[in-house]
Amino acid sequence: MTSKFLADVVEVAAHLADPSWRVFDCRHDLKQTEYGAQAYAQGHIPGAQFLHLDRDLSGPVNGSNGRHPLPDPVVLARKLSQCGVGADTQVVAYDNEGGVFASRLWWLLRWLGHPRVALLDGGLAGWKRHKLPLEEGLPLIAPAQFVAQPVAPGVAPVDAAYVLAHLGKPGMLIVDARSPERFRGENETLDPVGGHIPGAMNRFYFDNLDDDGCYFRPAHELRGQFEALLGGQDARNVVQQCGSGVSACHNLLAMELAGLHGSRLYAGSWSEWCADPARPVASGA
Repeated sequence: MTSKFLADVVEVAAHLADPSWRVFDCRHDLKQTEYGAQAYAQGHIPGAQFLHLDRDLSGPVNGSNGRHPLPDPVVLARKLSQCGVGADTQVVAYDNEGGVFASRLWWLLRWLGHPRVALLDGGLAGWKRHKLPLEEGLPLIAPAQFVAQPVAPGVAPVDAAYVLAHLGKPGMLIVDARSPERFRGENETLDPVGGHIPGAMNRFYFDNLDDDGCYFRPAHELRGQFEALLGGQDARNVVQQCGSGVSACHNLLAMELAGLHGSRLYAGSWSEWCADPARPVASGA
């Protein structure tokens, strides 16, 4: 495996028939939410199962908890059991969008205490570059028993109250994974309010990828870029956020790849933050 966080295409291909490995297709489109399921039906990595961002990797939306609130751990553990994931299973997640949706599953499994999870580096595009096969049928998977473990302190997410209580204080640095335009409050099409959390720094998740937007940049490049952004701040003080707690996982993964461990996710992110007009909002760069 390329790293304990990234899986190499060649190695994944060699383990497709290995029952101790499970591969998951996490393709999604925020504006066309059935795109992923439709694309999966038209062709996916052999043996891969599909997980839907809204239905499987998120919990119910109530209007104040963001667009992709965290799922109930018990419900997610039950789903993973049905998908054949047990305590010793190596999970590999992929998508066709640079890993932005697959990284959500990567983070969720770590949140549930399952460290044996990696992103397929290059995703479906990398798979196709190697001219490896796809299939259309649904795989037959024997169920397993997945039991969620207690959340480790360094993995536990933070909530809006935590972010609000630490605004402007030296012990927290917010890193926003959205595009620079959305960070500035321009061309906001997903949430009702444009802008960002005051004091946040912008790190567009797409910058974690190479110039083709396919593979993650080398660890030393990521480290240099994030260290420049953090300006000496301890990685454990970093709170990762985005629009709804999805692309923030991409930045969190990139920091782990860079050896900057311990940043945490604000799962509700901007879509939760801006739902309460009492919370402060900033705009511009």
